[in-house]
Amino acid sequence: MSFDSPVEKHYHREGLYDTIINKLNEIGITVVTRKDISGVDEFHIRGAAVSQELAGEASFHRNAAVLDVGCGLGGPCRMLAEEYGCNVTGIDLTEEFIQTAEQLTKLVKMEDKVHFLQADALQLPFENESFDFAWTQHVQMNIEDKKTFYAEIYRILKPGGRFIYYDVLSADQTPLYFPVPWADDASISFLISAFTLHALLTGLGFIKIQTKDQTPAGLEFFEELFDKMSRGENPKIGLPLLIGVTSKQKFANLYRNLKEGKMEIQSGIYQKN
Repeated sequence: MSFDSPVEKHYHREGLYDTIINKLNEIGITVVTRKDISGVDEFHIRGAAVSQELAGEASFHRNAAVLDVGCGLGGPCRMLAEEYGCNVTGIDLTEEFIQTAEQLTKLVKMEDKVHFLQADALQLPFENESFDFAWTQHVQMNIEDKKTFYAEIYRILKPGGRFIYYDVLSADQTPLYFPVPWADDASISFLISAFTLHALLTGLGFIKIQTKDQTPAGLEFFEELFDKMSRGENPKIGLPLLIGVTSKQKFANLYRNLKEGKMEIQSGIYQKN
């Protein structure tokens, strides 16, 4: 199979939906709910727990038009639609992710509430001022042209609209340990500092509402995960289905990079002027 970008190639997993269904059948789940798949459809540190936390802080409201940029398998999209009554659209560069997101949404009978589209975050296929909220979780790390990325998010937001992010950022500019979940090597990893991110967003016209250091919670998450794994308590359905056989090494390097202060995790809420 050919890919338009090395990023899509990195994330592609052939037959991903069937892999997830087979795993669910293995553990005896035949009538699938949204929460049954939350271990695999939230591709970011702390998974569904942090999506709930962010949603609670962001003031989502019923019938809000929300765009999830880099939606992966669509877990946060489905959560916002079901729990907050939002009208959610998810876009992702990876075709396999979008196809799987659509199939999982149909599986849990939410296809009338959430919509997905394969698209490039640098060229969002939407009119100006189309959305009340936009959010990204662990997406910008693979995008070199940060200014265009955030300018597109600003463009599609309505005046007063909010941008919510949860991302891995550079902390000291020293080389990372690779591979990590978003990149096997430095060729598709483009981390920026929290200072640079703030300057980019405010330069576009965003106003800072809040930022939060999520690094301690991320480190605690990995320490608990590794402790469980050492006792043979692997998650019944989890991110290794997305990452593949290198998942243990990638998680270990991610933890080491955080522990040694090479990078940090931050969440933030900014508002369009």
